[in-house]
Amino acid sequence: AVEPVMKACSGTWIAHGGGTADREVVDKNDHVRVPPENPRYTLRRIWLSEEEEKGYYYGFANEGLWPLCHIAHVRPIFRTSDWEYYEAINQRFADAVVKEATKDDPVVLVQDYHFALLPGMLRRKLPKATIITFWHIPWPNPESFGICPWREEILQGMLGSTILGFHTPFHCKNFLETVDRYLETRIEHASSTIFHGGNLTLVEAYPISIQWPSPWQDTQPSVEACRSEICEELKIDKNCLIGLGVDRLDYTKGILERLRAVENLFENHPEMVGKFSFVQIAAPSRSVLEEYQAFEASVRALAAHINQRFAAGAYQPVYLKIEHHEPEDVNRYYRAADVCMVTSLHDGMNLVAKEYIASRDDERGVLVLSQFTGAAHELYEALIVNPYHIEQTADALYQALTMPDFEQRERMRSMRSMVRDFNVYRWAGRMLIDAAKIRQREKLAARIGIQT
Repeated sequence: AVEPVMKACSGTWIAHGGGTADREVVDKNDHVRVPPENPRYTLRRIWLSEEEEKGYYYGFANEGLWPLCHIAHVRPIFRTSDWEYYEAINQRFADAVVKEATKDDPVVLVQDYHFALLPGMLRRKLPKATIITFWHIPWPNPESFGICPWREEILQGMLGSTILGFHTPFHCKNFLETVDRYLETRIEHASSTIFHGGNLTLVEAYPISIQWPSPWQDTQPSVEACRSEICEELKIDKNCLIGLGVDRLDYTKGILERLRAVENLFENHPEMVGKFSFVQIAAPSRSVLEEYQAFEASVRALAAHINQRFAAGAYQPVYLKIEHHEPEDVNRYYRAADVCMVTSLHDGMNLVAKEYIASRDDERGVLVLSQFTGAAHELYEALIVNPYHIEQTADALYQALTMPDFEQRERMRSMRSMVRDFNVYRWAGRMLIDAAKIRQREKLAARIGIQT
């Protein structure tokens, strides 16, 4: 989502350098121009030690804030040492932003829960900066957020933002109520603004989207070719219906619930055995954490169990692909699949749903979508399900697999129109336009103040 915006703006993206190759390609200022074949923006690398990465990224960000903000029944873990690393790394990024800024009033885009303290740090160093913070994951209710021992510090840091964006109005409402509960501020609910410490922050919903058209729009194989290739690679019968899940291997994505729905489909519709296979692409994620190791083991065990129950001869009901796939390769799977299942237990938006729709220029295929995704508030023509209700999800899967072509076409055409019109450029454009209006008002106020 962010890279097309960086290319359009020719900006500087400040990011962690995670591998040895990252160090080899940067210049003396830790810069590298991207993409190498046609440079459009600058990448500035930040280096973390293994201990810093463990405390800041795996610890506070992903064992603390991630489960805190996703209502997925995994207890957040908070350690003082992790918090200290989180503070230190946020300051390191803040220092890099200040160093990269060529003037005293830059526009800074701060992305996600890894940088909750960054806006406040930048505000102190660059008081004239326009700071747009986007929180890509859900925001919980005040009671849930109150679990965090450093709740006030996080809120104060975020309120250094000029604009604070979330995916849905519901997440904005939760944030406003959280601030009201834990900080002394002035909140104007009508304008969705917060006045704190001399700063005004606009809290607004900006549903994120994807690039349209995709970079490979003109070079991708036909739907028929994609389907033929995938069937040949996986040894799936060409007459078999194909279901697809594409996720990071994360406990919030509802992968276990999805596989249980597939199992329930076979139990209730035995005629689908041999005629339907489900492919789960699961990119390895945060695998150094025990919670993720246990989750991967559970996913592998359930897939093996389903295959043991329903496999026959060359037929395999579930294909589990726990490995990284390049975007173009994932796109081939999207184009080959009759159904895409997005069953997140809690999600900010979930761009897989929109990527699947964008890939289907044949106006075929059905999207089964969790009601607990931000995407469900936009993609009304999907089959919306409660992923915790296994039977309901299985029924929706059966409905998708037996849906007539004309109904698939009508649903897909409507959703494609929405994703095309509200693409990632519209997402970024809305935030930048709002920021420009605020900058204009501030400059006008400063001029009037000088005159009086």
